[in-house]
This record gives sequence, structure tokens and C-alpha cells, in this order.
Amino acid sequence: MLSSRAVPAARSGLRCLNSSASAPAVRATQQCRRTFLRPARSNGGRVSETINLKRMRDQSHDYQSNRRAILLGGAIAGVIATCYTTYRLVDAVRNPTRFDLPPDKLDPFVIDGGVKRKAVVHDDEGRELVPTGNSTVQTFPRTIDLHLGAQGAQEKVNGVEYTLVGLGVRTVSFLSIQVYMVGYYMATQDIAAIQARLVKEINPIATTLVANEKDELRQALLDPVKGEKLWGEILHDVRPRSAFRIVPIRDTDFHHLRDAFVRAVQSRSQKTPAEYGDEQFGVMMKDFRALFNRGKFPKKQELLLIRDNKGHLTVTHDTTGTGAARETIGEIPEERITRLLWLNWLAGSKVASEPARMNIVDGIMEFVERPVGTVATQVI
Repeated sequence: MLSSRAVPAARSGLRCLNSSASAPAVRATQQCRRTFLRPARSNGGRVSETINLKRMRDQSHDYQSNRRAILLGGAIAGVIATCYTTYRLVDAVRNPTRFDLPPDKLDPFVIDGGVKRKAVVHDDEGRELVPTGNSTVQTFPRTIDLHLGAQGAQEKVNGVEYTLVGLGVRTVSFLSIQVYMVGYYMATQDIAAIQARLVKEINPIATTLVANEKDELRQALLDPVKGEKLWGEILHDVRPRSAFRIVPIRDTDFHHLRDAFVRAVQSRSQKTPAEYGDEQFGVMMKDFRALFNRGKFPKKQELLLIRDNKGHLTVTHDTTGTGAARETIGEIPEERITRLLWLNWLAGSKVASEPARMNIVDGIMEFVERPVGTVATQVI
């Protein structure tokens, strides 16, 4: 006998069985589950959910922010890749690689008897040239003869021969854009004094350096602190006559060079303000800056920075790039400016051209292996 509470449940079960006779089995089973196993819903079987509008708004904002950041990053990367690819293509079209030259004429060094030495070629007029490995500025003269920038009337008349010690390319930005080729020349007559100073730095009683001593000197020249100290002493005490020859690889202007030179001198002078903080140095810096208040500096032209035996600076410009039409821009009678400017290429933690610094050190190694006083014109 069924109780009063069981009667509605039984009737519900009968409704489920009766409905199964006129509907598919799956639908009848679902109806039985809704009515027999669970109480009927008051909302007619529809499921309701509380919607959190703030959470949805925050999620949408985060999604849109991340989407914008990703799209912006992709756009920037695409622009950089396009600019770099365009630059490389244009550079390759304008300056094609000279595959017709043998490797020894593209490389500024050759191996001679197991020793790394600079390669020397000759042009149609018999002049000695050193290949740079660059397709735009392909060679530098092995020697240059200057009739200015030296102290003494006799030297100004007869000229002074300068011999190439090392060269390299100056690059800027993370794209390694090539700006100019720079070569370091030393007065041939002053090489013996430099040779003696470098040899005595490693071995005070020696006249030449052996293999392990050469390695010690190389490490000292490349060390940021030791190298700057050693070159600073040479430039200040020995004062060899020397010159830097600059030839642009692409069109530039004197203002860019001026800004780079001034920044280099000022950054190094700030390390010891007591030595460079006087009024005379400031006046000379203004004159030095004014030397380069000129216009364009097209590629393949020549700029010479010449340091005499008093440390005074003479600047010349040649529009032909061959040295046939050198014009004196001006002079700066201040040894400290040229010393700091020379160190910008020779030594320190940061130099204007690391390939040039390495090549100059290789050139130094070529003549410290020989007895002092026997180098003369046989540097290269």
C-alpha cells in the first residue's frame, strides 16, 4: 500500500512510461531523469547564470592590450628588417664585390714565411699600395710624402716620408654601417724611437723581442688600461711625427666628423680634469671645433690629421683623394688635443675603429721583432 507521499512520484513515473510510448527512447529517458530522479525546475528547465560584467570587461581590455603590443612589435620588426634588407641590397648594387681579384689583394695581410705581413701591390705608375679589403676604398698608399705639418723649414721644403702602420674601417650603429677607412702613418725616420720605447717596455736590456715577449707586448697594447697608458707616454714623451688618413666610404659631411672628434676628446679629457681644465685648453677646443665648419665630405676624398714633433695638429683636405690637391684647412698648436684625439684610434676601452686598432697593433708587431734601428723603410 502506497503512502500519500509516494503517490505523486508513482504518477510521475507513469507519465514517464506513458510518454515513452509516443516519443523516442532517448528523449523519454531524459524526461524520466528530469521528473523522476530530480524535482521539476521552477523556471521551465532553463539554466540561469550570474554574469560578471567587470570581469568580462577586464578580460577584454587585457586581450586588446596584448593584441596591440604584439601587432606593434611585429610592425617595428618588419620595418627594421625591411630597412636593413634594402640597405644591404643597395650597398651590394652600388659596391659590387671584386671577385676578379685574387685573395691576397683583397686581404691587407699575407703570410710570409709563417709571419703575418701586410700585402703590397703596385699600380700602373709603379706606386706601392696596400689593399684595404673594402670594395669602395680598395687601397691605401704604402707611403705618403708631406711638405707640411713638420717643424723646421728644411723639412717643410724637402718633405717627410710617412709609412703606413695599420688601417681599418669605422662602423656605426648595430647595423655596422661603414663610414670611412682610416690609416695610421708614422714618419719613417721616427720609427726607431718608437721601436726602442716599445722594446724597453717589455725587456729593458733587449734590442728586439722574441715570440713570448711579443705576445706580452701585444696584450699590453690591447689592454684598455695598459694600452692607453703606454700610448699616452709615447705620444707625450717620444712625440713621433704621425698622421691619420681618413677616406669616406659613403658621402658624409664635416659636421659629423667634427662632432665625433670633439666627443672623443672631451670624453677622455674628463677622466683627468686637473690636466685639461685650464682656459688654454678650452680656447684650443673651440678653434679645433671651428676647423670642421665646412660642408659636404663626399666618399673617396681624403682628410689628413698630421701631428708634428711638438704635438701640433695640421689638417688637410684633398678633393681628388690621391694627395695631388691637398689643401690646408688649419692648425691647432696644442699637444694635448692631438694626444687625446690619437688615443681615440690607438687605445682605451672604446676606440673609433676596433679593426684599425687591431691592424695597427699587428703593424707594431712587425718591427719590434727586428733589432732597434734596423727598421727604417722596411716596416711593411
